[in-house]
Amino acid sequence: MLWDLLLAFVKIGFVSFGGGYAMIPVIEYEVQRHGWLTTPQFTDVIALAGMSPGPLATNAAVFVGYKTAGILGAIVAGVGISLPSFLIIILLSLYLARISQHPLLQSAFYGLRPMITGLICYAAIRFAVQNEIIGGAGGFDGAGVLIMLGALAVLMFTKIHPVFVILLSGVAGIVIYS
Repeated sequence: MLWDLLLAFVKIGFVSFGGGYAMIPVIEYEVQRHGWLTTPQFTDVIALAGMSPGPLATNAAVFVGYKTAGILGAIVAGVGISLPSFLIIILLSLYLARISQHPLLQSAFYGLRPMITGLICYAAIRFAVQNEIIGGAGGFDGAGVLIMLGALAVLMFTKIHPVFVILLSGVAGIVIYS
């Protein structure tokens, strides 16, 4: 079990382009492939990881590891997802000044940017569907859509701090769903 956690999260760590939200589909694939969590449990893990301080992918790995194998599982998954980035950054820092302007590297980054955007959009849509905000087995949550669109509009068109938007959305949830 621990070996599987380590290998899965090392593999995820090596392809962690675009940050935590872009990695949600990759983490979900591994979690489902191994049968570590149900879909509702994974959704709860992502929600909790997103609300916790620190990188989302690392938080998610730690939560998945904990749910799967306790404290040792949390440590193994956290190390697994962090180790590749640590090693890659050390290697890149040694050579980055020499290769940063190389046309092939620049071209690769131009190709990765839209893919990362696509992964983030995919994760957002999957999250909304799994939580029955925009559809799914249970239907459509009009109030949830309004909170989502309101938060999106505030974040896109104002300079209000995202923490305030999170708190306001939580208050809206209490008012609407209590």
